[in-house]
Formats: sequence, C-alpha cells, structure tokens
Amino acid sequence: MLYLYLDESGDLGFDFFAKKPSMYFTVTVMLVQGMENRKKIAKAVKRTLQKKLSRPMEAELKGSKQSVKVKQYFYGRMEPVPFELYALTLNKRRVYDYLAREKDRIYNFMARKVLDVIPFANAPVRISLIIDRSKSKKEIREFDDYLVRQLSGRIGPRIPLDINHHLSHEDLPLQAVDLFSWGIYRKYERNDLEWFNVFQGKIKYDDVYLP
Repeated sequence: MLYLYLDESGDLGFDFFAKKPSMYFTVTVMLVQGMENRKKIAKAVKRTLQKKLSRPMEAELKGSKQSVKVKQYFYGRMEPVPFELYALTLNKRRVYDYLAREKDRIYNFMARKVLDVIPFANAPVRISLIIDRSKSKKEIREFDDYLVRQLSGRIGPRIPLDINHHLSHEDLPLQAVDLFSWGIYRKYERNDLEWFNVFQGKIKYDDVYLP
C-alpha cells in the first residue's frame, strides 16, 4: 500500500487591502510506503502528544501552535522512518482576480499539481490518499471526482485509488504532514527556516507556482 497524506498551510484569502491574508499557500503530500511505516509515524505522533503536551488526549500537533522544541522531539521519533515530502507553494499575488473568487478550484488545482510529481510507479498494490477533512460533502465529491479524472492516466488500471477525508485526531499521520507543511510554508511566508532545516532532507520536491 502506498499512503499519501495531504495537508495545506496558509489561506486562500485574496483581499490584501482590507484584510491580512497570507502571501503564500502551500500544499504538501507525505508519501509513506507500507502499513508498518504508517503505524510508526502514528506512534511518533502519539508519543509526542503524551510526552510533550500537557493534555495529550485533548490536543493535536499543529504546525502553527507547537514550539520548535516539540517539533524537534517529534522528528527525532520519526526520522528513522522512510517517508518523502512533496510540496508546491502558490504565490497568491500572481493569481488572476477572476480566479481568486474560486477558492475550491485553486485548492483542487494545487493538490493535483503536487500529485503530478509523485512517482506512482512505486505503488505495487493500492494507493490511499488521505486528506484532512474540512470540506462539505459537495466539495468532497467534486474534489474526489476531479483528482480521479486527472490521475487516471498515471495510475495503472489494476491499481485502485482510494480517497478518504479524515479528521486529524482519527488518522494521526495527518498531524505529521501538518507540521511539515507549516515548515515549508513558513520558509516562503516569513523566511523562517528554523523548523524547515530540521526535516529538509526528507523533501523530494519543493517549488513555487507563479513565482
């Protein structure tokens, strides 16, 4: 089984005058081969919650909330596990005005662009794509249909593609990709490399769309 965990950082607000949205929007995919490696990542998240958070049963690891020390502790538990990171960051200032009103379309497009660079030839049996659940039922259906259409030509006809939208406290590796996505996003948004430099060796693809 090939597991792909997808999360985003930043926002899709475009009112740069009346409000203060982010300048960039990052979509990150964490690739994990096999059930055993997925379990090890979940265990690293759970151990960090137990050891470093005061109320582990009520909390989640979030890139925007946890200190670098907590993130470093987490990465120390996870670093031996083989995994890869693929990320694409949108320069929102370069987006056409008419597209800025179609946030779902932008999100779906960015997710597809990241998935386009992932080597699906490494999927021997089945592909499981897991996304942090934040969309409505209609948005989920449109997102799933779009990705299936776009990816069908790159995945062998005998390789099933499962797309699931889970809550991050239900599927713990979603909390891991949240931490990594935040680090990549902060590199562009604030030129903040403190956390990024810890895990950058796991990054296989990191680029800017509309630089």
